[in-house]
Amino acid sequence: MLFAIDFFVRRLAQGVIIVAGIALLIFTLLRVVPGDPVRLMLGPMVSQSVAEQTAKELGLRDPIIVQFGRYMTQIVRGDFGRSFVRSAQGGSTGGSRGGSTFDASNRAPVIDLIGATLPYSLLLAGLAFLISLSIAVPLGIWAGLNAGRAPDRFALYLSSVLVSLPNVWLGLVFIYLLSARTGWLPAIGYENWTYAILPALVLAVELIPIIVRSLSVSVSSNLLEPYVYVGQIRGLTRRRMISAHVLRNSGIPLLNVLGIQAVGLILGSLFVVEYLFNYPGIGLLMINAVFQRDFPIIQAIAIFACAGLVGVNILVDFASTTIDRRLQY
Repeated sequence: MLFAIDFFVRRLAQGVIIVAGIALLIFTLLRVVPGDPVRLMLGPMVSQSVAEQTAKELGLRDPIIVQFGRYMTQIVRGDFGRSFVRSAQGGSTGGSRGGSTFDASNRAPVIDLIGATLPYSLLLAGLAFLISLSIAVPLGIWAGLNAGRAPDRFALYLSSVLVSLPNVWLGLVFIYLLSARTGWLPAIGYENWTYAILPALVLAVELIPIIVRSLSVSVSSNLLEPYVYVGQIRGLTRRRMISAHVLRNSGIPLLNVLGIQAVGLILGSLFVVEYLFNYPGIGLLMINAVFQRDFPIIQAIAIFACAGLVGVNILVDFASTTIDRRLQY
């Protein structure tokens, strides 16, 4: 119990520092890149005086460190701000022809926009993990138990092919073959959970080679460890050694891969895949916010993504130390 408390207190403190640093970096970059979000909010025909007044009311003309301090104070209170261009009714308020048509108080809360889109992304990510694990885990174990032989070479060749496929190209091929040509699966938008299958397949294809290679290498290396021979000498069958010890020890690298590479890959690919399939998740929200220079949405999603990745890594490290207490994090 004391170990768990010390572990989580220490890692959570480190995580807060990392998230704050990422938030400051994103916050600063958004404000130094060319372009003025006020012009998108009010339209290109708005007068300079009205644009400056709106920018001052939103605090966009204050020094960056002042803006960041104010923003972090809001976050501590649970307020992630309001969208620059999205109204509370869900539409866009950008592109108007004057300041009188822009109601700052009617902007949609960012946390509500994220809360509305996050379940769709969680469904997509969950399906992708389910599909990839159901294929990659048996294949990785099979390859690891037959290192240097045909199953291992097959897994290597398959992983090399899958990792080389661009997700945009793969998504278009799936749309054509599985939706437009055969009509087996819906492709664009969202009406029910079946609309998440095609984009989940694209994400799963990216995850499978990572999991297969990590698991196969881990299983094959553990089979060469002295404890396997010692266990067999003491009377344990090979099947028992594999199921009770080899696979258990091989799970640590797999956990690390799932926690660091797989989750990071999912977070990065969600933006592209959701935009490609017009899937109404948090990735599509982020892409549209980038196009519209909607600072509050971009900042909030970046913070949530970073916090999620840090949290998953903490849980993975704790699970790894639980399996093997020799590990230190």
